[in-house]
Amino acid sequence: MTLLETLVLGVSLSADAFAVSVCKGLAMGRIKFPRALIVGAWFGVFQALMPTVGYFLGTTVGGIVGKWGFIPAFIILATIGGKMIFDALRGGEEKTDGGLKVKEMLLLSVATSIDALAAGVSMALVEVNIILSVTIIGLTTLTLSTAGVYVGGIFGGKCEKPARIAGGAALVALAVKILIEGILTLNS
Repeated sequence: MTLLETLVLGVSLSADAFAVSVCKGLAMGRIKFPRALIVGAWFGVFQALMPTVGYFLGTTVGGIVGKWGFIPAFIILATIGGKMIFDALRGGEEKTDGGLKVKEMLLLSVATSIDALAAGVSMALVEVNIILSVTIIGLTTLTLSTAGVYVGGIFGGKCEKPARIAGGAALVALAVKILIEGILTLNS
């Protein structure tokens, strides 16, 4: 994966966390930077942790999959992206309040990063620098989630649905690219 592809993946994976951050911002009322940063840090850490776990799970399966690894990578990313789009269009969204209780933030962080776990598995099946990738994914999520709190405070829920649709579409596009490259590699 190129640096640009990794950044696109990071933005895509952070879409759910951004959407929940917008909800947090809505519920917080007056936004203070430390509270916004706490939300961003929770989501950023889990968005970096989960693909790391997924990557190591995927490396144990990767040797078995071999040159056909692009197929599960395609299926996983396309499924995640498709589900994100479907959930956004049908109105599935996480409800949250403005609190920063550990239990609530832990549950929200895990819930919004399950797709990152699956993406980590698919990353093990393609050529990727995992340390650089998870750093980019984590920092991207931290930044966008922190900003999402402010967006929620300023604009309300108007950006949530488009953000989730755009994130899902980017994951589907990345999945298609991996599929095409994998097919071309088989034929060469």
